[in-house]
Amino acid sequence: MKEGEDKNDLMKLDNQLCFPLYAASRLMTRLYQPLLETLGLTYPQYLVMLILWEEDGVAVKEIGAKLLLNSNTLTPLLKRLQEMGLVERKRQKEDERVVCIFLTEAGKKMREQASCIPQELVQATKMDLEEALRLKADLENLIDKIK
Repeated sequence: MKEGEDKNDLMKLDNQLCFPLYAASRLMTRLYQPLLETLGLTYPQYLVMLILWEEDGVAVKEIGAKLLLNSNTLTPLLKRLQEMGLVERKRQKEDERVVCIFLTEAGKKMREQASCIPQELVQATKMDLEEALRLKADLENLIDKIK
């Protein structure tokens, strides 16, 4: 607390750490919307696809851990991607309790269509690459401290 402030100042919206993070998250997701509409994906679906484009055949539990999502949120999302013909779910032969998600051919082909999204998004934020990378590092640091 700064000198001259009282406890009531801490309850002002302008003094909250959470609000700028919340607002930035909503605005960033809004920037993604028109880019993802062309693919027919929601932002959370896009995040799952990013994971699978990086490494195909990822366990549901690992996807949830990477995205900080519970299974009750992730399962319907994965079912929808499967209904769209982008992924398929397979149980591991070694341990049938483990379900892995694999890209279909359509899911693999979608990567090419999505390849322009990261650059278009950075341009839409009006940040230069260095500024964007610095912000990303700061946010990752915050996430690590909160987890």
